[in-house]
Parts: sequence; structure tokens; C-alpha cells
Amino acid sequence: MTIEKHIVAELKNAILKSRYQAARLVNRELIALYFSIGKKISDTATNEAWGSKVLEQISIELQNELPGLRGFSAGNLKKMRVFADFWSKQIVIGSLPPNQIEDHSFAISSALPNQLPGNFADIFFSVSFTHHYSIASKCNDFNEAFFYLSKVAEEYWNYRHLEKQIAANLYSQRGTLPNNFIQTILQPHIREQAIQSFKDEYLLDFINVEDPDFVDERLLESEIVRNIKKFILSLGGDFAFIGNQYRLIIEEQEYFVDLLFFNRKLQSLVAFELKTGKFKPEYLGKMNFYLSALDEIVKQPHENPSIGIILCKEKNKKIVEYSFRDFNKAMGVATYKTSKELPEQYKQALPDSSTLKKLLE
Repeated sequence: MTIEKHIVAELKNAILKSRYQAARLVNRELIALYFSIGKKISDTATNEAWGSKVLEQISIELQNELPGLRGFSAGNLKKMRVFADFWSKQIVIGSLPPNQIEDHSFAISSALPNQLPGNFADIFFSVSFTHHYSIASKCNDFNEAFFYLSKVAEEYWNYRHLEKQIAANLYSQRGTLPNNFIQTILQPHIREQAIQSFKDEYLLDFINVEDPDFVDERLLESEIVRNIKKFILSLGGDFAFIGNQYRLIIEEQEYFVDLLFFNRKLQSLVAFELKTGKFKPEYLGKMNFYLSALDEIVKQPHENPSIGIILCKEKNKKIVEYSFRDFNKAMGVATYKTSKELPEQYKQALPDSSTLKKLLE
């Protein structure tokens, strides 16, 4: 019986691995095909001075030639052209030796003007065309596009989440969080990872309150906990939720951390304190106290010192900068926006209010 289970497990793993490899190969072929079609359309349209109706006619003719063909509407052909036009400006494409990356007419040799990252091909061909089009139509250059491609591939972002993060300009927000990490985190690689792990502003679009100015801290915390998966997605894929109102007992007195996480990449506890008003300097004193207690009582010997983030409604960066002086614990101050406060360009990437209410129910 044990042998049979072992064989079944091996066969199951082999089948799943084969399916995964097949899916990857299919996606690779599709991306190469869509690029080739988009490039052909773009080159021909430029040379022949095509009008706006030509793609519709091409789509109809393809349907006539291949009845039941899906995915080649005039709209999709336009998307393929956008995809091809963007990447033709970012990477060198042409004939390469057999041991190089090559798929039909799609061969990648280098980025313009630099060399490609070593994992570029694996990431590029693992991402669906829907994601690719969103990135190609909204990003400005190679570095920004590759940043979002990497996030999709490594953190399994769905299309809606990708759209939201592009609208929130996550790429430009990296490393903008006001913090004291340079003074307090001694290991250079951990310091750099910490700087890149937190944003200056978080879009809490799942919090749909009638008047954001009158939401209290307990309601804010409650909505975050109810939607903890969405909150973690807004933080990044390396965060694990430990608990809310995390109790610390010090000299027979109880203290409570609003939200406590663990970041696998940083190997650190991360404490969040929620404030619904404007940042005040005294918030850092309380957070410094919590971090000292977490490092003494909760942190494991192999883990790095804890990090604290004050998440508040508003902040003055100069006041935050002065407040950080003379503290020896790693801390940052971020702000948040709820669904009622999102600018118009953010709202276009989000569900409407009725959908959000259903999610909250």
C-alpha cells in the first residue's frame, strides 16, 4: 500500500510538471506569434499608409480563412501592434545562434542600450499577453516594464492588480518612504531591501467608507484585517500576517501593536501602527518602544531587528525628517488613501463602488 501511494505521488508530480511545462511552452509560442504579427502589421501599416478600417478587414478575412478562430479581432490585432512597437524600441531583435533565445522570428539578444538581465527570457515568456499589453501600453521604458513583468512573474499578480499598481505608479514610488534605515540598519543588503520593500503611500481601495475624514483607527484596522489578503498584496509578496492587536506584556502591563507582520526577504518582524490623522512626532516614540519590546521578547535569534511603519492619513516630510533624529530603531512613515479619495486615473483601474461593497459584505 505504501509503495502504491509512492508511485501515485510520483506520477501525479510528473503529470503536474508536464502540464506546467506545456503551459509555459504554449504561452512562449503565443507571445512569439503575437509579437511577429504585431511587428508585421506595424511595418506594413507604415509602408502602405493603412487607414483605420484595414485591421477590421484583416480580422474578417482571417475568420473566413480559419472559421472559429478566436483572439484575432481588430482590437486584439491593434494590441499586438502596440506590444510589438513597444518592445521593438526596448530590445534588439534579430537572428541569433541556435544556443540563444529564439522563437520563430522572435529572437532577443540585448536591451537597448544595455545588456539584458540574465533571467529576462524566463520572465518575459512566462507572462500572459493580457499582462504584456497592459505593461507595453502604459510603461515608458525597459526598466519600468521589466519591473512590472518581474512582479507579475514572481508574485503571480492578476491583471486587475497589475493595472492598479501601474496606476498607483508603484515603480516610481520604490524607495520614497521617509525613513531612518540608513542610520539604523547596519547590513547594506538588508538596508537596500528594506528601502525597496516599503512605499510612501498605500492605496487601501478595499476600504469604502462614506467619509474618510471620520473613519476611526479601529474601523481602519478592522477593514484591513477583513481584507488582509488585499492588504498584503498592496505591501508585497514577501509579507506574512502574524496578527492584529498583538499583545506585549512588559512589567505586568499590556501593550498592543496594531498589526504585526513578518517579511521573509528581510527576515524581520514588521509592526504597523495605524493613525487616521496627521503624523505627530510622538508616534515614533511609541513605535520605538514597541520595536524594542519585539526585539527582546518576540524576535528569534536568527532574525534581523524589527522594523516599524507608521501608516497615517497625512504627513509633513520635514517634520518626519526631524522626528527621526536620535532614534536607534528602523522606522518609516507612510500615508494611505481609501477608495473614496482615489484620483480619477486610479479609479479607472478599480472595481466600481457597488462591486467593492459586495466584497466588503
